[in-house]
Amino acid sequence: MASRTFTVAFEGAEARLVDVQVQLAGGAQPVFSVVGLGDKTVAESRERVRAAFSALGLSMPSRRLIVNLAPADRPKEGSHFDLPIAIAILAELGVVPKEMAEEHLAFGELGVDASINPTPGALPAAMAASSAGRALICPEASGPEAAWAGGDLAILAPATIIQLINHFKGTQLLARPVPGELLDAADQPDLRQVKGQESAKRALEIAAAGGHNLLMVGPPGSGKSMMAERLPGLLPPLAADELLDVSMIHSVAGLIERGSLTRHRPFRSPHHSASMAAMVGGGTKARPGEASLAHRGVLFLDELPEFHPQVLDSLRQPLETGSITVARANAHVNYPARFQLIAAMNPCRCGGGGQDGVACKRGPRCAIDYQARISGPMLDRIDLQITVPPVTPADLALPAPREGTTEAAARVLAARSAQLERGFLNAQLPTDRLDHVAEPDRGGQELLNQAAAMQGLTARSYHRVLRVARTVADLDGCEPVRRVHIAEALACRRALANAATAKA
Repeated sequence: MASRTFTVAFEGAEARLVDVQVQLAGGAQPVFSVVGLGDKTVAESRERVRAAFSALGLSMPSRRLIVNLAPADRPKEGSHFDLPIAIAILAELGVVPKEMAEEHLAFGELGVDASINPTPGALPAAMAASSAGRALICPEASGPEAAWAGGDLAILAPATIIQLINHFKGTQLLARPVPGELLDAADQPDLRQVKGQESAKRALEIAAAGGHNLLMVGPPGSGKSMMAERLPGLLPPLAADELLDVSMIHSVAGLIERGSLTRHRPFRSPHHSASMAAMVGGGTKARPGEASLAHRGVLFLDELPEFHPQVLDSLRQPLETGSITVARANAHVNYPARFQLIAAMNPCRCGGGGQDGVACKRGPRCAIDYQARISGPMLDRIDLQITVPPVTPADLALPAPREGTTEAAARVLAARSAQLERGFLNAQLPTDRLDHVAEPDRGGQELLNQAAAMQGLTARSYHRVLRVARTVADLDGCEPVRRVHIAEALACRRALANAATAKA
């Protein structure tokens, strides 16, 4: 009769249960076979397991040894299959009880000295073990991370295989690991350090309050990146369910160190040379991309037009749906990607774009060609598009502003609390609820109708203006959406038009 234990295979950020079955069969030649659609790393598990057994003084059986990873048609990647394969073989050899091996879900890579090394994905593996009603065996270094899955989950975190064997025999009992630290957000840069740019800071506060996407257009040195880096400090910390959601993705990506989690929202800032696979996920091993790593947080794209147009357009779907689906020949992998897009760009390739007396070397054509690298549908999904003027010496000579991140964050929290009572952040407010939640007064509706006709607003842009106006009203503590709120929302969608016509 075959021996078995369990492990997981990752599909996006989800861990799917895998049945690891081992059988000793007849045959004149000793053969060690691993079947079940594993990749090269899984195939190499045979040598790591064989070396670990040698370090323990155990020899592999001189018979045909078959390891089946079921279901056999599900792709399996990663070195974490080493430990479950070793445990199932030990059970088949009678070193550990078969019933105990079958009660556990194992996860970890083996060293040639029989040590158990950590691999990414301990938290999703622990959640899968809890859902399946099984105990978890993971590397000692992964124990603090796995312990976040809950106090009811039985966890063994041995450093070596010999410790695990001794535990099963009752000669060396292993204690359950404790969860890692819950880190407070590190000291965030303060908005007080930004002098001038009051309108831009107001737009940043609106973006933070409603979860809106924001594009800042201005010459080099005007403080666009500086303000974007201060946005996370305005956002409230992750709630408990959001913390688990974000940590699952970061665990698969191997970004959790020593089991420490943080309630600080993610802030990802990829270089403009990033490929499509790096941005939205995928590649040979279908790993999460920057958009998924920014889930529940901020994705900052500096020098927006320098990104490849296809890479930018690949973000159009997640900006609408909050998820990314990577299609493969044999599977579809889904990643959560509910991020807030913050982008910055110069008016033209020369930098100044003719603003405030700064001459552009190629005239208006420079700005037109540069801005054309961003598609219209992509721009249509950005709620706030503001112009950031140059900072003058007079601005730099001013004393630090009286209000900084703390005061702005308090207003953002109050506005978000009002939105969450309705069930959604304003940026995610369903269209069918806009008439009830964000219906403007008579003057506001007239202004919006005029702007829609004059600026040629699409239906998406029209609805986004309403969502931004609702956020402005929430920041003002006002229940109805008034004309002044519509006017401010419309004023925040004209940056590129202004920049393109600056020298026309």
